[in-house]
Amino acid sequence: MRAVVTTTFGQLPRVAEVPDPVAARHGVVVRVEATGICRSDWHAWQGHDPDVALPHVGGHELAGTVAEVGADVRRWSPGQRVTVPFVCACGSCQVCRDGDAQVCPHQTQPGFTGWGSFAELVALDHADVNLVALPDDVDSAVAAGLGCRVATAYRALVGRAQLQPGEWLSVHGCGGVGLATVAIAAALGARVVAVDVSADALVVAKDLGAEVTIDATTTRDVPAAVTEATGGGAHVAVDALGSGATCADSVLSLRRRGRQVQVGLLPAATGHPQVPMERVIAYELDLLGSHGMAAADYPGLLELVASGRLPAAALVRRRITLDDVPQALADLGAGRLGPGITVALP
Repeated sequence: MRAVVTTTFGQLPRVAEVPDPVAARHGVVVRVEATGICRSDWHAWQGHDPDVALPHVGGHELAGTVAEVGADVRRWSPGQRVTVPFVCACGSCQVCRDGDAQVCPHQTQPGFTGWGSFAELVALDHADVNLVALPDDVDSAVAAGLGCRVATAYRALVGRAQLQPGEWLSVHGCGGVGLATVAIAAALGARVVAVDVSADALVVAKDLGAEVTIDATTTRDVPAAVTEATGGGAHVAVDALGSGATCADSVLSLRRRGRQVQVGLLPAATGHPQVPMERVIAYELDLLGSHGMAAADYPGLLELVASGRLPAAALVRRRITLDDVPQALADLGAGRLGPGITVALP
């Protein structure tokens, strides 16, 4: 198969012919129809993730068709259209039995712990636990985002923050996951303040339902601007980028008893953020992490997409080829990729 192969961290990957993957007894091989280009993929390419070993094939947001089924798989057959959470849980440990598959201690992750979906084929573990069937009317490029950014945003708001209609939400960072957060919050009836350094991203955020947009390059005090716009601070804040500045601004944008959800990665290689814990104590804030979404929780998200309330197709801004993926990763790191989700069609 053709795949985007990284042989040296930080150096541009190349498209090469590599051996086809083989399904584990509990797994499947999926023929990739679409795969997203995510900031997490950039972190893996840069060597920020200790689970990534070279040579490596990245990619963890995908949709496709089952091509091969392991001997122990019971729920899936070749030809079925599927997506998958980026966390592939084991399904049998106590954490999974408690319903928390997204933090399974034995998880595997395509594109991180093993080769991923920047390829024509990808092997996925524990298929009976992790695969999600796709409705026929959901486009593969749209479905690819459901594996990470859209699903992550949905669970951050619904499962973790329990965002309510009419509440104010501030979103710090309007890349793929940030814009998905804006769109889902608007679909849920919340009021949204979107913060970013890109005027183009803020235009898209406005189109997706943000009531207020704040340009962080021209606003000296982002938390004060959010507090003023929301009449006292956001009820919920999401750091969708993952930096010391966005993490602090997100916390400081909250009103008393507010909920902070950290979605953007903060790898040790980029430095540890200074979280304003004095504000957390004084305002009795809740600090919540959010790590993807389990396959069992997808029905609510798929219903939101099917109903038309969530304009998932509007989140996909660019469709490229597998040959374009190396440059897209470089452009993502340099801030040149543009707002929204970029999807490669192998």
